[in-house]
Amino acid sequence: MKLPCLIDTDWIIHYLNGRKDIIEELGSLKKGGLFVSVISLAELYEGIYYSTNPSGNEEALNDFLSGVSILGVNVIAFIFNVE
Repeated sequence: MKLPCLIDTDWIIHYLNGRKDIIEELGSLKKGGLFVSVISLAELYEGIYYSTNPSGNEEALNDFLSGVSILGVNVIAFIFNVE
C-alpha cells in the first residue's frame, strides 16, 4: 500500500525539467496520491512569471497539476498537528 505524498517545490521543478529519476519516483508515488501545498504552488508561479517562457512553463505546470491535489495551509497544519 502506498501512502499519500506531499511534494516539495524542488521535486516539481526537477519533474518539469525532465529528470528521469524524479519522473520515475513520482510515477511510483502517484499510486498513493500526490499533493502540492498552496505555498509550493505560489513558488512555482513566481518562477513561471520570471521565466523566459511563461506560457509554455505554465502549460507544463498545469499538465502536471492535473494529476495532483492542492492542499491549503490549514489542511497541512492539521495533518502535522501544528494548528
